[in-house]
This record gives sequence, C-alpha cells and structure tokens, in this order.
Amino acid sequence: MRTRPLKVALLGCGVVGSEVARIMTTHADDLTQRIGAPVELAGVAVRRPSKVRDGIDPALVTTDATALVKRGDIDVVIEVIGGIEPARTLITTAFEHGASVVSANKALLAQDGATLHAAAEEHGRDLYYEAAVAGAIPLIRPLRESLAGDKINRVMGIVNGTTNFILDKMDSTGAGYQEALDEATALGYAEADPTADVEGYDAAAKAAILAGIAFHTRVRLDDVHREGMTEVSAADFASAKRMGCTIKLLAICERAADGESVTARVHPAMIPLSHPLASVREAYNAVFVEAEAAGRLMFYGPGAGGSPTASAVLGDLVAVCRNKLAEATGPGESAYTQLPVSPMGEVVTRYHISLDVADKPGVLAQVATVFAEHGVSIDTVRQQGKDGEASLVVVTHRAPDAALSGTVEALRKLDTVRGVASIMRVEGE
Repeated sequence: MRTRPLKVALLGCGVVGSEVARIMTTHADDLTQRIGAPVELAGVAVRRPSKVRDGIDPALVTTDATALVKRGDIDVVIEVIGGIEPARTLITTAFEHGASVVSANKALLAQDGATLHAAAEEHGRDLYYEAAVAGAIPLIRPLRESLAGDKINRVMGIVNGTTNFILDKMDSTGAGYQEALDEATALGYAEADPTADVEGYDAAAKAAILAGIAFHTRVRLDDVHREGMTEVSAADFASAKRMGCTIKLLAICERAADGESVTARVHPAMIPLSHPLASVREAYNAVFVEAEAAGRLMFYGPGAGGSPTASAVLGDLVAVCRNKLAEATGPGESAYTQLPVSPMGEVVTRYHISLDVADKPGVLAQVATVFAEHGVSIDTVRQQGKDGEASLVVVTHRAPDAALSGTVEALRKLDTVRGVASIMRVEGE
C-alpha cells in the first residue's frame, strides 16, 4: 500500500462540504484501505473564513480557491460550491494543474458539461459527478458503466425531494399547494426561495444530465421542456384519485420510437397508483429506467441533504483516487450518437383536461368536434352540472403534444367553454 497521501482540495464547506470533510476525517482508516493509499484534506476554500467549522483545521481554510486548485500537489478537487462561475473556471483550472474533479454541480453540468468533459479529456483527468443527480442514489455510475452495453430507451423519475414532499402532502392530507409548501419550508425541505424546485429548474438540470448519459448524446438545459407544479390544485388530486392515479413532478427522457431523436421534459403528471413511482413518498427520489436487455429497473432513496449527497461525493472520491493510483481514468463523455433533441410538440402523450362549461344541450358535441378537428381521440368523458354551470373532464388517447395543445387553445375560444380549469399529462400507462 502506498504511504504518501493523496491530497484533496475541497471547494465549498456548506451543508454538503462540511459533511464531506467530516466523513473524510472519521472514516480515514476505512478510506485508506478501500483506496490503497491515505487521503488528506489539503485545503478548504470558503467565502467566510471566520466561521467556526468543527473538525476542520483553521490552517486549511482559505478564501483563495484559485490558488488552492493551482497548487500542483492537489490530486483531487471536490467542488460543492454550485452555480456556473467561478465553479466552471475553478474546475478547468484544476484539470490544467493536474487534479481530477468530483462535482455535485448539476446546474453547471447541465449547461456546459461538454466543456468540462473536453477539458478533463485534454488533460487526462477524471470528472465524476454522481452527487449531481438524486443525492445518495447510485444512478450516474450504473448508467455510465453497468448499463454501458445495453440500449436505454426511457428514463423517468422523481428527482426533486422538495416537490415530491409537497405533492405527497397534497395527496395524503388534502392540503392546498401553499399549505404544503409552508410545511416543507418549516421542515427544511424547501428553501426560502423555492423557485428552482417548484418551477422545475432543478429537475430540468438533472434531466439534461440523465438524458445525455442514457442516450450517448449531448443534451443541455435549454433542450429540456420545463413546467412547474405551482398550479397543481386539490381538485387535480381529486380527479387523479377518481382515475386511480396520483400526481408527481416527473423528469422524463425518451428515445423516439424510430431511434432517430430524443426528448427530455419536466412537468407534473398523473400516474397510475400501480406504477412504482406512485408509491414514492415524502422527500424521497426514485428513477425508473427502461433498457432493452435489462428491462425495467428502479433506483430509490434519499435524493438530497448533507449526508446523502456527501455519500455520493465520497463514492466518487474513492473511484477517482483508485484511478489515480492505477494511472488510469474512468469513463468520460459518451456523445457519439449525436442525436437531435426533438421539441415538446413532437412528444406523444395523453392529456387530462378539466373544463368549466355552460350546462346546456350540445356542449359535449361542440367539445368533441374540436378534439376531432385536431386529430385527438377521446378516451373518457365525465360531466357534472348544477345551476347552469358544469364541469367537463376529458381524458384523451395518446397524441402529439402539439395537437393536444392546439386542441386546448381551440377549446378556450368556444363560447360555451367558460374556462380551462386544469390541464395535465397522463404518464406511466
């Protein structure tokens, strides 16, 4: 066993970074045995050096992250500061000065992963990022390695714990959106500004990463269709229950039936209670993978938090350190297929549409005519009327999303349609 330690620089010492440092210290002996050499925390870059950080030698703390990654004796840089800059420059600088990188930065990888991979390859370094998607759940490595010989056709999952907690509370207690969000905030699941979570930005970044790995093509954040879940209501859950469904915010990445393109999208959807994802409760994450040879696989576990995310970071650290000792690198970017990313309008899906309509003869016929004119077949219709007003719930068969969107726009123009109360896709059937 090598006695000279591998030196690690830690960029960021917040909830995740401090937990990474703690585990490196408390599990030092185990990590040494698993890697084949000791690992040493050689420096910690932070914004507020005066803050007391238990278990970290103050002499290791610096505000000069650039100088830290340029030292030349650093073997691995762990980046958990997040954001685009200075993270991107620090990572590429680390490669230039001989260090491999472990990152949890989903936003940067989704926006500019190609640049990072190219820099890692140019300098013969590793770029690992298991912690960027679904926290502690082993997902990136199985997609990149375990399923490397298979053909993945679909990846669908719950990849944001905050939104799943909110929707689960709405489903199980009948709470409204704001009430469930307030509870998530009080329990620490939601940030003071929950926009990135509830508007789907966080999940969209993860979808871009998953699609790129699964389909061996480059998918950027801008390629992902995104819809938030702030408009989901208690009435939507009541409708879902009548259909034997629940509602989840899903990240869905699919290969087209002809194999010539891919799609990536994030939006709330109704899924049958019989689907494995329907039973994912609280702030847990789960990802359902459909592969040609392996069949259907589901990965489940805590998707966020200091300890779960640190677990994923440390797993990558062990792998990168082993590669360093073997004078090798692990798998890099695989984008050989160069498949185009199709727009949302070409996605084939189903819709659940709730309409407020006038309660008089002929309304259903008018609505049905609009669906027929746009080439959308109706599966079921439910109507309830009272005092001149009525609600009409239509569930469609599968059709291109553009046709369904066009149908909804045409319905809004009917004099007998007072309003479109709810529109939601139906998945998992």
